[in-house]
Order: sequence, then C-alpha cells, then structure tokens
Amino acid sequence: MRDVKKEILDKLTEIEKKEAVKVLYAVESGSRAWGVESPDSDYDVRFVYVRSKEDYLKLQEKRDVIEWQLDEVLDINGWDLKKTLIQFHKGNATLFEWANSPIVYKTTAEWEEIYKSCKRYFSEKAALYHYYGTANSTFQQYLKGDEVKYKKYIYALRPLLACKYIENNHVIPPVRFDELLKQPLPKELSEEIEKMLIRKAESNEKAMNPKMPAIQKYIADEIARYGRISKEMEDDRIWDWDVLDRVFLEVVETQID
Repeated sequence: MRDVKKEILDKLTEIEKKEAVKVLYAVESGSRAWGVESPDSDYDVRFVYVRSKEDYLKLQEKRDVIEWQLDEVLDINGWDLKKTLIQFHKGNATLFEWANSPIVYKTTAEWEEIYKSCKRYFSEKAALYHYYGTANSTFQQYLKGDEVKYKKYIYALRPLLACKYIENNHVIPPVRFDELLKQPLPKELSEEIEKMLIRKAESNEKAMNPKMPAIQKYIADEIARYGRISKEMEDDRIWDWDVLDRVFLEVVETQID
C-alpha cells in the first residue's frame, strides 16, 4: 500500500538536498486540508523554505518559488522566506490558510517564531476581498448552468462561510469546511448542504447534478453582499516592515552555505 505521507517527507528531503535550501514548514492545502477530499483527490503540498545567507547576498537573485512536482497524486511547490514575509505584509489570505492547515507535514522552531510574529498582519479587508473573489469566480464559471458539479458548491460556499466567520469574529477563519459549517445558518440551507455533501460522497466528482435552490440563492446573495462590504471596508493592513525585517534577518543569519 502506498505511504503518501512518507513519500511527501522524502520529497521534501530531496528538495532540500538538490535546491540547497531548508524547508521551514510544509502543509496540505486544498480539499484534503478542508476535509472534503474524494478518494482520488491529489495531495496539494505547500512549503516555505529558506536559502543560505550567502544566496541572499548575491547580485543574481534566485527564483522565489520552487515548483517541484505536479502529477495525478502530488502537487508540490513552495515559497522562499522573503516572498512569504512580503505576502504576510500584504495580508495574503492563502498564506494564512497554509499557516493554519490542520495537516502539517513538517514544522520547525524557526517557523513557529515566524508565524508568532506574522499573525498581526492578518487583514480582514484583504481576506474578505480574497474570499469574495474566489466565491464569485467559482459562481460565474461553474454554477450558472442548468446542472452543476457539487464539489463546486463547496468551492463557493467555503470562502463565503470564511467571510461570515471573519465578519462575526474578526479573526482568521478555520480551514476545515465542517468547522465553518458550525456557524448559525438558515435551516433550509443547512439541510440542503447536508444532502449535497452526501450526494457528493456517493457520486463521481465530475458528475453533473441538479441545482439546489437554497444553496444557489445563498451563494448569489452572499457574493453580492460581501462584494459591497469588501469594497466599503477601511484598509486595516499594517504598513510597517520592522517586524518582518527583523524576522527575516534573524532566520537568515542562522543559515550557512
């Protein structure tokens, strides 16, 4: 039987050796992290790495991403520490999801300190705009026809429920779909979501199914609402770089060629 977790850890070790980097943090992203994977879902592995101090001092900069593998089972890529810290400064919602993934393949003391310092850069406005945009894109591309793929309902519902969580709690939302579903929702909507999840589990991911009215209406209404809210919100991002500069220098200083 294939041991995918061991294979992923072996791949991370291979990356470190061949790319001359240190992997600080590696997690599962996408449907498996959300808890809504199918048996044939691939593994979306995302990692953060740091190079040697000497590499950061060279005039010819290296790429700030490593795209390692993409096939039917594994999708592995990572971000350089410098890119990661810049994205934290922007309030990148995807990066905060990686940082809170329930499936962690590797972590380090350096990463724990990095994230402890970077949590303060979470931006409600940036996150709402990201999640609204994700839901709207899914709705426009996949949920306008007479029939739909039920997994696309999840791809639209999850970001909207993340918006709802942020709106009500003003903190980073949970990654797992079932955690987001614990929020108060209209009874008819909750019942339809439950039916949809059962049908999705029983059918092929690519199967086209009849639309579900309560889900369809909720998605359309919330997209319109969060579109307005995200535009009208005041920018709450933290603009100083001092904390991030310090973190970057402290981590890089310990790296040797």
